[in-house]
Amino acid sequence: MGMPKKMSKNTKSSLITYGIVIAAYIIMQVLISTGSISSLMEGLMVPLCYYIILAVSLNLVVGILGELSLGHAGFMCVGAFSSAFFSKCMRDVITVDGLRFFLALLIGVAVAAVFGILIGIPVLRLKGDYLAIVTLAFGEIIKNLVNVLYIGKDRGGFHFSTKDVMALNMEADGTVIVNGPQGITGTPKDATFFIGFILILITLFIVMNLINSRDGRAIMSIRDNRIAAESVGINITKYKLMAFTISAALAGAAGVLYAHNLSTLTANTNNFGYNQSIMILVFVVLGGIGSIRGSIIAAVILTLLPEMLRGLSDYRMLIYAIVLIVMMLFNWAPKAIEWREKYLRFGRKKKEAVK
Repeated sequence: MGMPKKMSKNTKSSLITYGIVIAAYIIMQVLISTGSISSLMEGLMVPLCYYIILAVSLNLVVGILGELSLGHAGFMCVGAFSSAFFSKCMRDVITVDGLRFFLALLIGVAVAAVFGILIGIPVLRLKGDYLAIVTLAFGEIIKNLVNVLYIGKDRGGFHFSTKDVMALNMEADGTVIVNGPQGITGTPKDATFFIGFILILITLFIVMNLINSRDGRAIMSIRDNRIAAESVGINITKYKLMAFTISAALAGAAGVLYAHNLSTLTANTNNFGYNQSIMILVFVVLGGIGSIRGSIIAAVILTLLPEMLRGLSDYRMLIYAIVLIVMMLFNWAPKAIEWREKYLRFGRKKKEAVK
């Protein structure tokens, strides 16, 4: 019998991340079933799931590829509306909720991925601030396009307009599916905490496997030194587009979860605008650029914190801002980094001494 193969550092790290997510899910389910948390907190479980997916998927572009993208909410918007449109149209045709949601998820992911490719091809030739501005513009364009879109359905099929409901020219029995700024109403509420948890695990599996693969190393080499990567024959456009498209597709999955958690879906500024993209970026930066586990922790803290501080109504946002500053300093201040490294080194030495 040969010696068992030693587990690699990357595999160990991935398993710890999965373990943390599974343990957190089990703890939350126990708290929910015993009625230990408020209904408002319980209502935050699905939003928590899609924020984690958004943070992890954006980290793929910002942390692993090293490009600043501010259009993440745009991909989320595309996934949300395409899946909600499908679910509403198919509500009476596909009566099995699970199957309908699964198909809606596939459609949301596929449409967001297609948009990722379409935007990525021209945009990824840019770098840094220019890329950030163009992706930001894309997010705003998507949101505004959805806001002026009217889609109805009658016996003659689908009718489209960018003017108003009357311009659809439908028969009397026709139904309006997308109603401009009022969005889509009556989407089946198929999203659950369990589905969100499964999607988080799938997202982690895709992202962490990519990072630890040959393709992931190629993407990171582009981030570290583009000229060196190009000189050894790495196809820059291909790998940039790969990271961007996977990130967009996962944002689309988060959008599907978002759309099926609400009965009314509107493309207003808070949901899919500039602020949403910035908030997702804050999760990534706060948790540590390139750190998947950090993105998860930051998303959890910053999503739950406003709710936990609800009792302190006057000081809620002040405490939220202070926590943001403290976390930022702890993660990025040179002295804090020095202290953390010293502490970790001390911990490792202690372990070795015990052995």
